[in-house]
Amino acid sequence: MQMGEWRGFQQPPFDDKVLKTLGLTDYLTRGYVAPDRAAVDLYIGYWSSQRQGETIHSPQNCLPGSGWQPVSQSTTAIQDPRHPDAAGSPVNRYVIQKGNDRQLVLYWFQGHGRIVASEYWTKFYLVVDAVRMNRSDGAVVRVITPIADGTAAAEQLAEQRARRFVSALLPQLNGFLPN
Repeated sequence: MQMGEWRGFQQPPFDDKVLKTLGLTDYLTRGYVAPDRAAVDLYIGYWSSQRQGETIHSPQNCLPGSGWQPVSQSTTAIQDPRHPDAAGSPVNRYVIQKGNDRQLVLYWFQGHGRIVASEYWTKFYLVVDAVRMNRSDGAVVRVITPIADGTAAAEQLAEQRARRFVSALLPQLNGFLPN
């Protein structure tokens, strides 16, 4: 519940219909607030075994299903603070909007010691790892933070906030997701 400067609080659990649709093994939904009142939401979905109909659900599909429309999408690199000299890992960066509300989303797929942005590469690794290691577990990690207004400066602040949170999250996350 505490990661660096970020203090967590539980978000409401998913209802049974959502859980059945996702087919996941375990999940976490929390909000986090920093002392400067910066806020982020964290969702981690974990599948211990992926099979037909029970695979990782991409936020690219789920967010529009809940009324959020993509405004922009790209990839960016995140840096694991434990390995500052290593190249960053690519993650998806989305700006989404519902009515007048805008949010910045960073999400990626994580499993077997790797962080992957691409849904296609995630499927590729799923097959390779199932053959090579007899494992098909994996997770999706999603961080969402509000954008104060429609300006580029507000979007930049939201991204800085999300990156600050991810820097605190990654060292903790690696201890919970199987490598």
